[in-house]
Amino acid sequence: MLSVLIRAKNEEESIGRAIRSVKGLANEIVVVDSGSTDRTVEIAKSLGAKVFFKEWEGYPNQLNYGIGLCSGDWVLVLDADEEVSHELAESIRHTIKAPKHKVYMVSRRTYYLGRFLKYAWYPEWRVRLFERGRVRFEGEIHERAIFEGPVGKIKGDLYHYSYRNLMDQYEKTLMYAHKMASLKHKGGEKFRLYKLVFNPLWSFFKVYFVQLGFLDGVRGFLVAVSAFIYTFLKYKFLLELELAKDDKRCNTCI
Repeated sequence: MLSVLIRAKNEEESIGRAIRSVKGLANEIVVVDSGSTDRTVEIAKSLGAKVFFKEWEGYPNQLNYGIGLCSGDWVLVLDADEEVSHELAESIRHTIKAPKHKVYMVSRRTYYLGRFLKYAWYPEWRVRLFERGRVRFEGEIHERAIFEGPVGKIKGDLYHYSYRNLMDQYEKTLMYAHKMASLKHKGGEKFRLYKLVFNPLWSFFKVYFVQLGFLDGVRGFLVAVSAFIYTFLKYKFLLELELAKDDKRCNTCI
């Protein structure tokens, strides 16, 4: 028996696509909603999902709570902006019938500016399928799966519709860069000028050349540029936080 777990908030544009992609695969679909004010809950219920409310307590906490609500022997975790491809659905179906592992990774393929990327941001392996009770999630921004034993990989793509448009992308880029800088600051990391200069360049080089993003044409170039911008902003925000802390200390001394 397979349970599909989806966490959501204000995802009326995407939740239907995610649920429909697993309708013929899942024995139950569990949606953990953190307070949607649009039609997310209505759409999910109309498609047969079980919807539960949990006040937002961070990405991993929402998932761990949702796993506890699942009754299937196996759990497939989806984001509301994702879609299971037909090939992946078939792979999951065959895998849980005769599993070789307790935990599996699937690869996301991102839809960007009207087309799926073939090289940039791909493959992006994520632990998403596992026997219930085998995995828990930790982390503050991008959750990581904690488990014991080997992990397998499943054929087929998990389609990821991460951004509605460029404005949405760069609003999220700003948000995540600031959050990551805050985590670094809290962890005691100090600003270094060389990281502000060289790390963004490496981020661009890695996406565009190492990951062969140039083969995605202008889309690959834009993804590499966005990686540069995210990394640059991350260290710029770290400097701002460090200067603000020093300024506060000076004001205290006056």
